[in-house]
Amino acid sequence: MHMMMRKTLLLAAALLVGGAAVSSPAFAAVEKDYTNFYDPAAGGFVKIPKVQRARASESPIKRETIAYEGPYGEGTIIVNTAERRLYYVLGDGKALKYGIGVGRPGFTWTGAHRVTRKAEWPGWTPPPPMRKRQPDLPYHMPGGPDNPLGARAMYIGSTIYRIHGTAEPWTIGQAVSSGCIRMANEDVIDLYEHVAVGARVVVQH
Repeated sequence: MHMMMRKTLLLAAALLVGGAAVSSPAFAAVEKDYTNFYDPAAGGFVKIPKVQRARASESPIKRETIAYEGPYGEGTIIVNTAERRLYYVLGDGKALKYGIGVGRPGFTWTGAHRVTRKAEWPGWTPPPPMRKRQPDLPYHMPGGPDNPLGARAMYIGSTIYRIHGTAEPWTIGQAVSSGCIRMANEDVIDLYEHVAVGARVVVQH
């Protein structure tokens, strides 16, 4: 009887250990299917499926080369917030057209400025007005794939705004930011290669 009980206990222990060995990797796999990303529009960290992150460079609105006969000269960036499109004037009657994300209601703005700085994989330091609205924001986030500024940033004049990438390409075409102009990473990298410091930026409704 004692031998039988001992065998039963050993079998139960083996099953428990085996179960832990089987369930632990499964749990780890579930955890690894997601990654944390800081979303300034949400004011906190959100979990994003890695499948989405794998497509994080792709915009739902494809860039295209279009005919342009407008008043702005070669090298000008034109942001149309109502249309949620950004145009880069190539000259010779052509422009590049990109889909963008813009400021949510109450955070849109207009004006003419210049690109004063460019940065690859920039760090993010939330400006004081944003920190006042969202006290839980980090003081600084180093550049990288999880950074809200994405792969590239072009700083606009003396404003707190930037044209920058995003790890949330599904927000392109929407009004979700705190005033910055969002582009899919693949698009902001493309624009970055064209734009020079000092380029004119015109933001209009």
